Amino acid sequence: MSARGQLLTAKELADRLSLSVETVWRYTRQKRIPFVEVGPRQYRYDMAQVLAAMDSVAPSVRDSQGQYKAKQEGSGEKKMTYADYLQLPDEPGCRHEVLEGCLIQDPSPSVRHQRVISRLFERLRAYFANVDPDGEVLLSPLDVCLSHETVVQPDLLYIPGSDAAVFEQTHVCVPPQLVVEVLSPATESKDRVTKMEIYRRAGVAHYWVVDPSACTIEAYSLRNDYYARIAAGGVGDTLTHPDFPGLEVLVEQVFP
Repeated sequence: MSARGQLLTAKELADRLSLSVETVWRYTRQKRIPFVEVGPRQYRYDMAQVLAAMDSVAPSVRDSQGQYKAKQEGSGEKKMTYADYLQLPDEPGCRHEVLEGCLIQDPSPSVRHQRVISRLFERLRAYFANVDPDGEVLLSPLDVCLSHETVVQPDLLYIPGSDAAVFEQTHVCVPPQLVVEVLSPATESKDRVTKMEIYRRAGVAHYWVVDPSACTIEAYSLRNDYYARIAAGGVGDTLTHPDFPGLEVLVEQVFP
């Protein structure tokens, strides 16, 4: 085995072999390629030993790079479930979600992204502490299971006191009352399209999209089972919300 400094992460190995990261993890779980466990669910790989082992691995391992999504229904490939998700190894610098059976990998958020979340979290926590003392505003990372094949990690979420039983569990298993996603270049399309539709179908009553590049906040609410934008604001605006009386967010104070 190579020295520790020469070992590769799953993503580095996937890039060099033109594989998907999910394929590397799957063969790691199946112990079909050699690996070194450097921590709980953290693995590293020796390139030479993996290449030698690849000769005995089925040709299907050599799929195209970056194919994180499961194959289409009827292809014979099993969609990923929450149980499968729990078996994924920890990968520094990455965050994972499962969207309708498809494994999605995004880079860890930036410092600016986290600063925006922190500022908005403080404002929302103060508001809901007054109007719903038994409720809770929570930060990612936290698994929210919206179905057997959908596990998301919203940047912020609010669980009302009526669903307080979930606070004793390892993950959230009810639709949050409010979900907030802070956009980044890597997630904007997913947050504005794919996850918005997932949240809509799951019955998440309120969905906020926060754009650090434009310094805007958009608030959507379910109306007749579809999201309608009922509030929005940018620099110089105070965001108010008809469904949250007394809530005022000075938009420019959210963005560092």
